[in-house]
Amino acid sequence: MQNTIRIIGLDPGLRRLGWGVIDTQGARLNWVAHGVILPDDKAELAHRLLHLFEGLSEVIHQYRPHEAAIEETFVNMNPSSTLKLGHARAAAMLAPAKAGLSVAEYAALDIKKSVVGAGRADKEQIGFMVRRLLPRAATAEGGLNADAADALACAITHAHKRKMKQLTKGAA
Repeated sequence: MQNTIRIIGLDPGLRRLGWGVIDTQGARLNWVAHGVILPDDKAELAHRLLHLFEGLSEVIHQYRPHEAAIEETFVNMNPSSTLKLGHARAAAMLAPAKAGLSVAEYAALDIKKSVVGAGRADKEQIGFMVRRLLPRAATAEGGLNADAADALACAITHAHKRKMKQLTKGAA
């Protein structure tokens, strides 16, 4: 497709890193692939992070996205958990950066508003809307789990935001 931009969305986590790839052409969104990278829970932190980085690097090599989008880290009540999530997020950001991709960052609230229309949407609502916006994702082999749905939602958000930037740029 001409003028098609391929976007990889990332939902980082130390136990599960969701990823989703879409193509966008104008306002049209097309599902390409999605999945989850699962490091060994019993491995030491450095090896888990390496597994995330290498697994995501393979996905990027296979699907060749033009841009990446990642969910920002939220600060929760447990500082140790927040720090570990930050490590996983860094590993997830390095893979597209190493491949030469720009990496856009979006707050969970913005992703929920962009995909569902409400900033306090739950995971079920996000999954429902992703299935509506990308029906082929729901019928893909293995189905669509919450981590991959969140990653696809991040990619959809990036597609919407980049389209709005183009429209406002053209109006100026």
